[in-house]
Amino acid sequence: MLATLSILAVTLEASTSTFGWGTVVGILAFILIVPSIRIIGPTGVGLVMKRFSFKKLTEENPIAFNGEAGYQADLLMPGWRWKFWLVYSVKKFPWVQIPAGQIGVVIAQVGQPLPIGAKSAVYKSEFGDFANLRQFVEAGGQKGVQRPVLPPGTLLPIHPAGFLVITRNATYGEPLSPELLRMRDSQGMLTPASFGLASERMNIVRIEPAASSAAGTCDTIGIVTTYEGPPLPSGSIAGRLGGFDDIAKMEQAGSDNAQLIEVVLGSKNNLHNNYQDFQRFLDNGGTIGLQHDPLLYGAYALNPFLVSVEIVPMLVIEQGQVAVIKSYVGLVSEDTSGDEFKFGTLVKPGHRGIWEEPLRTGKYPINPHCYRAEIVPTWILTLNWAEEVSEAHKLDQHLSSITAKSREGFVFVIDLQVQIHVADTQAPKVISIVGSMSNLVSEVLQAAVGNHFRDRIQAMPAIRFIETRQEVQEEAFNHIAGKLKDYKIETKGVYIQDVVLPDTLVNVLTAREIANQEKLTYKMQQEAQEQRVQTEKSKGTADMQAELAKSQVGIDIKSNNAKAREAEGAGEAAYIEKTGKAQGAQVEAVGMARAKAYEAQVRALGQIPTAIVNTATVLSEGKAKFMPDVLVAGGGGGSLEGLAATLIKHFDTTGQKPKAIEETK
Repeated sequence: MLATLSILAVTLEASTSTFGWGTVVGILAFILIVPSIRIIGPTGVGLVMKRFSFKKLTEENPIAFNGEAGYQADLLMPGWRWKFWLVYSVKKFPWVQIPAGQIGVVIAQVGQPLPIGAKSAVYKSEFGDFANLRQFVEAGGQKGVQRPVLPPGTLLPIHPAGFLVITRNATYGEPLSPELLRMRDSQGMLTPASFGLASERMNIVRIEPAASSAAGTCDTIGIVTTYEGPPLPSGSIAGRLGGFDDIAKMEQAGSDNAQLIEVVLGSKNNLHNNYQDFQRFLDNGGTIGLQHDPLLYGAYALNPFLVSVEIVPMLVIEQGQVAVIKSYVGLVSEDTSGDEFKFGTLVKPGHRGIWEEPLRTGKYPINPHCYRAEIVPTWILTLNWAEEVSEAHKLDQHLSSITAKSREGFVFVIDLQVQIHVADTQAPKVISIVGSMSNLVSEVLQAAVGNHFRDRIQAMPAIRFIETRQEVQEEAFNHIAGKLKDYKIETKGVYIQDVVLPDTLVNVLTAREIANQEKLTYKMQQEAQEQRVQTEKSKGTADMQAELAKSQVGIDIKSNNAKAREAEGAGEAAYIEKTGKAQGAQVEAVGMARAKAYEAQVRALGQIPTAIVNTATVLSEGKAKFMPDVLVAGGGGGSLEGLAATLIKHFDTTGQKPKAIEETK
């Protein structure tokens, strides 16, 4: 300044001697007035620095509010402005402009110092948009990072010495402190990296569906961590406005589990505009650290010095599933499982522990740092002890075929399939017992299934296992069902899919099977021959069917004739019986009469003459010849002897008397 004045004096002296005083006055006016005219563009401001003054600045602020030397609090706004150049220097700065999709963080270089432990300055509504430095200081503004951020599209004439505004690609303002000056990069610029921030942190935070290789996109939420505020209550890992006092009041009022879950998983972000109004967040009791309530879909202007956001998938529970919640935050655990349940504890929603009520089908903005969701399939779950893996759940991806050894030492490789079912109401108890579904498969089922088959096969011959495979399968079902029942799991089926036999046993079984097949073939051939004989017999029978029918008819006729004769004979027998009795009576009567006559004749004629007379009578009544067939001559008997000879012919050779004589007697 003194050098400039010396040059000006020398110049005026030379001009006076050369051109006269009029010209000197004109030159002097040009030199003093023209440089003092300041032209500020439409989107710029002029930072005025006073070169000298009898007033001194206080040590707290580098800005002059009362005419002190140094940076002046009042800016030169757009247009033609007058500042005498000998007293003031003016430096032009652009207005602060925040591009779309970005934010601007304001750092005050003036104001009251921050309290010990504070990381950002208290914000008051009087501060507005930080365009009025004088009002900011008079209202008690503090130095340091300001809690609100400038949103996209902001265009403001912010004092470049009073505030620094950091954006992604530029920093507005004039750094004053030595610390800030040392933070400049090689080009003399302050950048987000100068403050330890990635440039991406200066963008609007967007919560939106994220790309997923499995389903194309997946729903997301934002997990918030704050870097300023009172410490968390003892025992808490995440901050929730008001704590869980509202849950305690609802329990006392008798609210059910569904209502408790609705409030616990709800959000209080409306109290602080989703962390965008950080001052209101603190005023409502916000604490430092992990926050319970996440951010949902949307775009948020968050202060990166005070808030960070982690994008995580939303909890999605599909049809046929439930989610058992393990809570790491909430009220003190109070077991509600009852005395009969000995495996862990269950609690009501809002308490720390395993919730007794699972979450069902839906999408839930649940903080995975505060709650862990164990997905439990409630459909019939198929697990394969084989090379293939169930794509629906992949819980069996670490299972493999079961290797067992028979009593003789044959090694079997068994592919097995087990079907189980977990009821949705029993899911919390199942998780309380085993911890997770993967633990259920790897720790419980692996041991129950594998050990059973190894023990069972080792206790029996190889052939018996093959022959009684169905029986072994049923035993395995009963064994596994009994084991899983203790874990509140229902067994739906156990199936032996395939058995890989050792080569030596395969050869033996193959030879045996060939022999059995040959034996069966011979038996079938024998049966075929027998069938052939039977067929021929049936054919002959069919061919003789007509004659058989005729013969059958003949048999029926003869049978009927025999029955007729039998009936006829019975009638004749009855007739003869009756006739015989009548004739017998007649003969008896005749005989008695003759006997009396014979007695009378004997008395009258004597025996011999009576016999001769009766003989002659009988012969005359019958068919006996009177003329003898043999003529006997000689003797002195005469005719009487001839008659006697004729009678002798009628005697039987056995010495019996003739029938006629017998009858006569």
